[in-house]
Amino acid sequence: MKEITKETYINWYKDMLFWRKFEDKLAAVYIQQKVRGFLHLYNGQEAILAGCLHVMELGGKDKMITAYRNHVQPIGMGVDPKRVMAELYGKATGTSHGMGGSMHIFSKEHGFYGGHGIVGGQIPLGAGMAFGDKYHNTGGVTICCFGDGAARQGSLHETFNMAMLWKLPVVFIVENNGYAMGTSVERTANHQDIWKLGLGYEMPCGPVDAMNPIKVAEAMDEAMERARRGDGPTFLEMKTYRYRGHSMSDAQHYRTKEEVEEYKKIDPITQVLDIIKKEKYLTDEEIKQIDKDVKKKVAECEKFAEESPYPEKQQLYDMVYEQENYPFVKHK
Repeated sequence: MKEITKETYINWYKDMLFWRKFEDKLAAVYIQQKVRGFLHLYNGQEAILAGCLHVMELGGKDKMITAYRNHVQPIGMGVDPKRVMAELYGKATGTSHGMGGSMHIFSKEHGFYGGHGIVGGQIPLGAGMAFGDKYHNTGGVTICCFGDGAARQGSLHETFNMAMLWKLPVVFIVENNGYAMGTSVERTANHQDIWKLGLGYEMPCGPVDAMNPIKVAEAMDEAMERARRGDGPTFLEMKTYRYRGHSMSDAQHYRTKEEVEEYKKIDPITQVLDIIKKEKYLTDEEIKQIDKDVKKKVAECEKFAEESPYPEKQQLYDMVYEQENYPFVKHK
């Protein structure tokens, strides 16, 4: 695996802190009704993305597809965060020109394929992307992420079967934050070790401490190397925890505040910062400067989204009707 160095820890801290503050800002503007619809935040789960990015080959070779909790992944893969925030505002400068919104961030250029609102809908799509890589011999690997609730979808079993049969270069990740939308994992099945679903297909599988980016990177490196060798898929259960509700409209009656505070003691950002301080990779002043830089960067994203224009009505028709000589709607 690529060495985890001083620079790795510093970059992890910068990135994860920015992702957290970026979404904290989204929560604030959502309350102000500047962002509408649903808003699903990633707070607490950042170590999964940080660990994955450490071993991925970015720039379009390796791909990622996920569910609707999808704001920070494209940012990590290189998408301009200003455009991500603008998309949530429904502005023309957004990643999908304001037509996708919170649950449908997308960037083919950077290898990020959404953002899917249908529970489990991305699971067979991820296998299909991996099939394409195998067919065209690109050497790329697809990372397919979904939540613990989506693990109960029948499409998962069909996909796992075909992925193993065809030895597809895909890593399936279940981001198990314990509650799906608001129902505890222990109430949705007679087993709590979701990773064991892979055993029925003889798929390499196992649990990962996903509050620690080092553990994530180690597990992902092994899985992605297996895929690149042509040995097929892996199924990893990333045991994580989200600090906010399923969405901004979630009253969180299914858990206690004490439970949330207990998990904050193993916050992935804090874990990385503790190592930075222990190893004296940064001074206190340098850490404060990073915090200031992150807040400034978030403010720039907000300003960009606020000042960007809403799309023209004509855009709706241009994106729906591809036929240029369509007789009923004027096409640009």
